[in-house]
This record gives sequence, C-alpha cells and structure tokens, in this order.
Amino acid sequence: QVYVVFSEELKCWCRALVESVWGQADTYQLTCFLVDYAKHCFVASENIRVLAGAFAKIPPRAKKCRLYCTKPLTLHIDYCEDTAKIGPAKRWDTAAIEHFRKLLE
Repeated sequence: QVYVVFSEELKCWCRALVESVWGQADTYQLTCFLVDYAKHCFVASENIRVLAGAFAKIPPRAKKCRLYCTKPLTLHIDYCEDTAKIGPAKRWDTAAIEHFRKLLE
C-alpha cells in the first residue's frame, strides 16, 4: 500500500512504500521507498498519512528493480606482482554506478 510521508531531505510530502518499521524510545521510525523519486528515506511515525481519494490511483513514477544475474565487479590491483585483474566485489564501485547512469541517460 502506498502512503504519504514527509521527507525531511526534500522538505515536502511524498508518496512512499513502507519497507520496515522499528521502534525507538517513544516513537517508531519507518524505512520508506519514495515511489516518485526512487529514493530511500527514514521517516518518523508522526510523519505518515494514508493516501486518500484519486491520488491513490496515480501510478508511481519509479519502480524498484534489479539487473537480473548481474554481479558487481571491481579491479583488484596487486602491487607486488604489478598486475591488475577484474574480480567479484561485494558492492558496486562508484565509477561503475556513474557509468551505468550515463548509459541510461
């Protein structure tokens, strides 16, 4: 279900999907995916509202997706042997992310 949350970063109300909820001392924090901005954010429980009326029928502008069977690679440099090899990585390099974004544009 899509809700409306106030994003402190964007300083506006946005449509969002709630991904997780976790409690703090006297309130709850929600991890949300902003469906019109393709961003993740943290929102306090008092900053969430039910989406009403015709606004609930507007399709989202962003969708979560993954590249099927695409795994991150990085360049492993061995200074002792003076070699460089491409191998698996735990996360995508910043340069690879920027290159992919430029390809999409």
